[in-house]
Amino acid sequence: MYLTTVFGNLLIILAVSSDSQIHTPMYFFLADLSFIDICFTSTTIPKMLWNIQTQSKVITYKGCITQIFFFLLFAGLDDFLLAVMAYDRFVAICHPLHYMVIMNPSYCVLLVLASWMMIVSLFYCTALGVYLSSAVPQSSYTNAVASVMYTVVTSMLNPFIYSLRNRDIKRALKRLIWVPMI
Repeated sequence: MYLTTVFGNLLIILAVSSDSQIHTPMYFFLADLSFIDICFTSTTIPKMLWNIQTQSKVITYKGCITQIFFFLLFAGLDDFLLAVMAYDRFVAICHPLHYMVIMNPSYCVLLVLASWMMIVSLFYCTALGVYLSSAVPQSSYTNAVASVMYTVVTSMLNPFIYSLRNRDIKRALKRLIWVPMI
């Protein structure tokens, strides 16, 4: 999952930087989101993989503080960038003539609920569950699964959700890897 996260997000960064046709704010923000997701997962996952490989759970105090600092930094950046992306889309679509017909209130509520359920609740509920349940004796397996959900799975899914389903990104990726356009 870590390699998929890094590879998928790197593809998005390369596609956006290599295709001048998609040098727009939306794709700039998507490339930034991909970079932050790589950094976010790279703060904890390599150490976790090392611990699994060596069967050791040792981390120095400085290492722990550094890891927590960067984990919280990139999580905060991720949240702020998502807010900026939402504002960007709001500005981009605030005046079309049929906007209110297409984006009716029930459809907007459905979109908000759906986003709270692939990404927000997946991240925050599992993170909150890990920290709130630390006082209750549980298996380390349960904690590990919850930790992987909010550190790896959301960052792994972001390229698929925000970019790889996008026609412009697909075209840029095809150009990047020299696949003939049909």
